[in-house]
Amino acid sequence: MTTLRVGRTVIQLVQGDIAELDTDAIVNAANTSLKLGGGVAGAIRRRGGPKIQEECDRMGGTFVGGAVITSGGNLKAKYVIHAVGPVYGEGDEDQKLRNATLNSLRLADEHHLGSITFPAISTGIFGFPMERCAEIMLTATVSYVKTGTNLKRVIFCLFDSEALKVFGRHLDLLKRG
Repeated sequence: MTTLRVGRTVIQLVQGDIAELDTDAIVNAANTSLKLGGGVAGAIRRRGGPKIQEECDRMGGTFVGGAVITSGGNLKAKYVIHAVGPVYGEGDEDQKLRNATLNSLRLADEHHLGSITFPAISTGIFGFPMERCAEIMLTATVSYVKTGTNLKRVIFCLFDSEALKVFGRHLDLLKRG
């Protein structure tokens, strides 16, 4: 497990299934309509039960770069933060991914959460390059926690060993400053 301490916050990288993690919140790589389909969202839907989708349906959706919060249903996590990342090629993708990351972190703080777990947002069906995703999400997270946060742990849960290596390289670069 690769880690970086920034103030009182530990940033960790793990490989696994985000829907199985026991943090205060897990982040769903959502679409603007908040429909829990495949990938990360599908795993959350299967393990979390129908309550999460029902809460999403009541909200109706959010914008690219935005984030909203629901309960965690039957998940170990108390909450799910639904962050909408960009589709690769739609324009201004880097800023939209940065916003999705920062808005998720802000929601966690607003709800006084101590831990949050992110996937590699937009790298699945949305086609965002893993290298750029790692650089943007990790840099945004480090910048955010430097400003002061209630978060004690920020975990990036990567689905496979290649994604873990990519995020690991970028976290090592941040360690060196």
